[in-house]
Amino acid sequence: MARPMGPVRLKKTNPLTLLIGAALCIFILYFLLGSSAPDFSAARKATAASHPLSPPTSPFRQSSSGGKLKPPPVTRYNLNNVTITNTPIENRENVLVLTPMARFYQGYWDNLLQLTYPHELITLGFILPKNKEGNAAYAELDKQITKTQKYGPEKDRFKSIIILRQDFDPPLVSQDEAERHKMQNQKPRRAAMAKARNSLLFTTLGPDTSWVLWLDADVIETPPSLIQDLAFHNKPLIAPNCFQKFYNSEKKKMDERPYDFNNWQDSPTALKLGESLGPDDILLEGYHDMPTYRTLMAYMAEDGGDVHYEIPLDGVGGTALLVKADVHRDGAMFPPFSFYHLIETEGFAKMARRLGWQATGLPNYKVFHYNE
Repeated sequence: MARPMGPVRLKKTNPLTLLIGAALCIFILYFLLGSSAPDFSAARKATAASHPLSPPTSPFRQSSSGGKLKPPPVTRYNLNNVTITNTPIENRENVLVLTPMARFYQGYWDNLLQLTYPHELITLGFILPKNKEGNAAYAELDKQITKTQKYGPEKDRFKSIIILRQDFDPPLVSQDEAERHKMQNQKPRRAAMAKARNSLLFTTLGPDTSWVLWLDADVIETPPSLIQDLAFHNKPLIAPNCFQKFYNSEKKKMDERPYDFNNWQDSPTALKLGESLGPDDILLEGYHDMPTYRTLMAYMAEDGGDVHYEIPLDGVGGTALLVKADVHRDGAMFPPFSFYHLIETEGFAKMARRLGWQATGLPNYKVFHYNE
């Protein structure tokens, strides 16, 4: 006969066991929830240079251990492995954003921060003049860089930032819009700008750079997807249409007007006019004293038009211009002299064409310039 069992007494649980179990649960939850977030720090550490003499587009972070510095690296790059495609994010392609800067505009920096291209793939390069305005611009730029790179969210921080100061004096004392656009100031002003662009380009272009985005310091509004939108077309040089927003007193509302007139298709009149010029003379666009009758992309925008509509260009401006890095590697630069009677960005388009690269424009894709 079975003996009836008495009451069962449960063994008292050890508090240490409960504590270990709780800690284990917290660790598992943290691992599961945290693993889905992108690890920006790891991506940056993977591309960080181990020595200050490494390529300039690889950010150098000094070791906190205080140990002996490693010897300068011998780095080998196979440029055939540097992809330049219409899906740059998927292929993790590095973008170099270059900006000559005489004045600092907060809207420019705010617009940079809202670009949706992964910032850990973007290197910024700036060149500023050695004058009072350049010093003021540098101070403001440095303040924003520190705020973003040191204290900002990880996703906002850029791969690296390079700042140059010009080793030559600017030809114009004032950077006011009216002074900059006087016809008699164009050749010296644009020659100086070409030298600044070349200095910036040759100093910062790295062996792993896929794209170069030229973006003027007074372009304060672009679509957040600017880089991938332009790269989608997979063109050697591609320019959006630069406009200005202003208050139209006649319509009593905000309006838009064309700004960059250096994106154009050539004309027989301009070509014939060039034949009559001296070897050092240049053709200028947008001046009544020099009618060229070129077709200007600035006037080709259509309300509600297809933003992907493409046109071939013979001249380009520099307000916003995406260039495949191979175009620059092939030798296309910004002539500070008369090149087929063209100079700076327009001369660059001509030089690229001579190297076999065709420029393209997007009349209905707009970026916006600061309205002074």
